[in-house]
Amino acid sequence: MHYSFSSGGRVMKKTFFQKYGILIIFLLLCLVLSFLSPVFLSIPNLINVVRQISINGILAIGMTLVILTGGIDLSVGSQVALTGAIVAGLQAHGQGAFLAVIVGLLLGAFLGCINGLIITKGGLPPFIVTLGMLTAARGLTLIYTGGRPIYDLSKAFNFIGAGYLGSIPIPVIILTLVLLVSHFVLKYTIFGREVYAVGGNPEASVYSGINKEKRLVQVYTIMGFLSGLTGIVLTSRLGSADPTAGVGFELDAITAVVIGGTSMFGGEGAVTGTLIGALIIGVINNGLNLLNVSSYYQQVVKGVIVVGAVLMDNYARKKQQKISE
Repeated sequence: MHYSFSSGGRVMKKTFFQKYGILIIFLLLCLVLSFLSPVFLSIPNLINVVRQISINGILAIGMTLVILTGGIDLSVGSQVALTGAIVAGLQAHGQGAFLAVIVGLLLGAFLGCINGLIITKGGLPPFIVTLGMLTAARGLTLIYTGGRPIYDLSKAFNFIGAGYLGSIPIPVIILTLVLLVSHFVLKYTIFGREVYAVGGNPEASVYSGINKEKRLVQVYTIMGFLSGLTGIVLTSRLGSADPTAGVGFELDAITAVVIGGTSMFGGEGAVTGTLIGALIIGVINNGLNLLNVSSYYQQVVKGVIVVGAVLMDNYARKKQQKISE
């Protein structure tokens, strides 16, 4: 279920296309690609697509929470690199995989918490704060690694990103768990309702007794935690920690969120839509690869889709405001 809050605090009804348009587009895209490439609908290829989008999917779910509050987090790619480097470094120095994973998750949450505290206590825009964290975290990664990849990871750790449970890749299982928990939290808990309220109408949420600052810090902490989880999965999948890992991940995550129907203005969206957005990106990338189209064009396509999605969102909001008036 999608929630939509107007600036006056009223819940506005969504049209059929607003509710299901992104799903229809996804199905049509799959249909077209199935005709263009007979390989597309093969089971191995579909599993490959889902495995490839798992990294972006986990990040994008966290980004959905942030954008629902009307914020943004540009630092997630650098957080992925830093947590991955620390996790790999601990193992290279003889620490166990379990301890390394716990440290990575806590480090990610800590970095996210710092973002949230500076935004709320310092009164600075999320764009500026997370841009600073992007640079700082990347610098710390390069200092820690000396600009070189870190190898010597344990087999148990590598299983997280490269293993299978039956025929299902472990990263896909992790993504599914993150999706289910996030969906439940946003739809059925007080925390979720307050996240929507903070983004939909910040002033009204404060007057209604919601601790806006507390919720924002919690949301950015969750984003950091999921960045740490993404760093762990990525490092495990690659078998090493690359100091340049995660470059551009924030843009892919934001793209999935926007395509999935979450409003950049806050207060409207759902993680289920974000998952479809991530799938659309993955399907486009996979389809273009199968058709031997250069990866350079993939970047152009994603850029056009993001701008188009934001324009459509802006148009829809203005139209709804006129109707509500």
